[in-house]
Amino acid sequence: MITMIPRTIFGEEHEIFRKSVGRFVETEIVPNHSKWEKEGKVSREAWLMAGKAGILCCAIPEEYGGMGGDFLHSAIVIEEMARVGASGPAFSLHSDIVAPYILKYGTEELRRRWLPPMATGEVLAAIAMTEPSGGSDLQAMRTTAKREGDEYVINGQKVFITNAQGADILIVACKTDPAAGGKGISLILVEKNREGLSLGRLLDKIGSKAMDTSEVFLENVRVPVTNLIGVENQGFIHLMTELAQERLVQCVRAVANAEAALQWTIDYTTERKAFGKTIAAMQATQFTLAELHAEIMVNRVFIDRCIQLHLEGKFEAIDAAVAKLSSVEMQGRVLDRCLQLFGGWGYMTEMPIARAFADARQSRLAGGAIEVMKHIIGRSIVKR
Repeated sequence: MITMIPRTIFGEEHEIFRKSVGRFVETEIVPNHSKWEKEGKVSREAWLMAGKAGILCCAIPEEYGGMGGDFLHSAIVIEEMARVGASGPAFSLHSDIVAPYILKYGTEELRRRWLPPMATGEVLAAIAMTEPSGGSDLQAMRTTAKREGDEYVINGQKVFITNAQGADILIVACKTDPAAGGKGISLILVEKNREGLSLGRLLDKIGSKAMDTSEVFLENVRVPVTNLIGVENQGFIHLMTELAQERLVQCVRAVANAEAALQWTIDYTTERKAFGKTIAAMQATQFTLAELHAEIMVNRVFIDRCIQLHLEGKFEAIDAAVAKLSSVEMQGRVLDRCLQLFGGWGYMTEMPIARAFADARQSRLAGGAIEVMKHIIGRSIVKR
């Protein structure tokens, strides 16, 4: 195993949990992942098994069905999935992105209705923000929710929605005051079985093949006003507040995945021979591995510090932008150079490095494109 600076953010309880998660991933995820990639979605049984194993909604309080842990428990699940290249199950989206919106901004009725079955895997959740015309520009969204009496009537279209096919509920970002721009956005929980909600086909992506991703269409979808998440017209503020954790999820995954890729490459190059010696014995290979090891180590220490700040409530939007820019760009470089050391085999999808290379490309897009991160950082620097 590659050696990094000892990590200090995890306690004994967390390491016991890591072993449990690791066993679950090896027995329930790894043997089935290739089948899910062919089918384009993860089986419902896998979600129920994850709920039974206690790895869903780790940071949700016990009173709402969660394990009552913290983001460190969530990070462990993300890391153990990333280490085996399991990009299909959207456990972190469900547990660490959607669930916190309901916990922090939902009514007590919504918390008690939806969080317990989310923790068991009986209810799957998704969040619908991105639109065909808007991309990372959330303020430009066109989906509207017009209030009529005690109901909202929602019309619009969303795209690239992860978990959409399997989800039972979606948190939909929409304009409740279209004339107010970003100050007119609200978040509304929409049950999948609502009349007028329909899904497009499974989108054919270059990577993350087992992760179901679809368009969502909303035509005169009526939901009670009690399904409002947070304060009406304050949705953009809620989104910006929670995006820091969403981006940190991307960072945790990126570093763990890069570590795994480096280990796969070390194992391969120390076995594979060319010109009478192992590839790892060549100085050029050693220099490449050394550079990648250094890049990963620097990002590992940095992201661990970001996790600590997040636990202390001190992880801000600018920090999240810097963390994402650094870690996912590093991930891309590491995966590319590791694949090169596999030679022609690195281009074959039967090899974990090839699948990880394709899967990792979404990291620079998800949770806000890299260009948006640069914009956030640059604007902050100029203001200071």
